[in-house]
Amino acid sequence: MMKTLSITVHGKVQGVFFRQSTREKALSLGLTGYVENRPDGSVFIKATGRPEQLDALVQWCHSGPPLARVTRVETQEIPLEQFEEFVIKR
Repeated sequence: MMKTLSITVHGKVQGVFFRQSTREKALSLGLTGYVENRPDGSVFIKATGRPEQLDALVQWCHSGPPLARVTRVETQEIPLEQFEEFVIKR
């Protein structure tokens, strides 16, 4: 069963290749959706996949790429959305 999560990652997560690393991780897990920087300094992710794929992404978000310093990860299941691929929004 597919589901969609919104994930907001707080901390030092901009300027540390978080979006690119998130895209690579999501693609390796077979997820679709997008990642973008938010004006408040957080990174926002919307991802669709199977629960175990999404759980793996959320776990990864707690550390992120090597230069990131994650302080908090917020997740929420939202109504199912379909995406063609996983992209970085600028």
